Amino acid sequence: MTWTEKDEEREERIKMRIIVDTYSPEEQAWGWYTYLDDTMDFPFEARCVTEREESPLKEGETIRVIGMSPTDPTLSQMFVTIEWMDRELGVPLEQLEPLEAGRDTEQAIADWQYWLGR
Repeated sequence: MTWTEKDEEREERIKMRIIVDTYSPEEQAWGWYTYLDDTMDFPFEARCVTEREESPLKEGETIRVIGMSPTDPTLSQMFVTIEWMDRELGVPLEQLEPLEAGRDTEQAIADWQYWLGR
């Protein structure tokens, strides 16, 4: 992922809404998980924008995101649950771009990608 220019509005949202009152990397990761789970409107359609070793998705593939994965979050990787080939599995949120999603969902994903880029 490329380095991202600083966005003051986004920085303030992250500081005051997502990682507020967190004191360790684990707590920050759970802050992100909670924010994403509360903010994204499931289900929504998304496209794979990059292939990842830990995911079966191919670039350009369209899938349906149905929720947050029960996989423990980290500050470098968040997993969402998708419907894929008649199964449900977790894939990294980083590899997805929302297609048919609400504004809040798009913003939440952009916030996460911004965090990864900073």
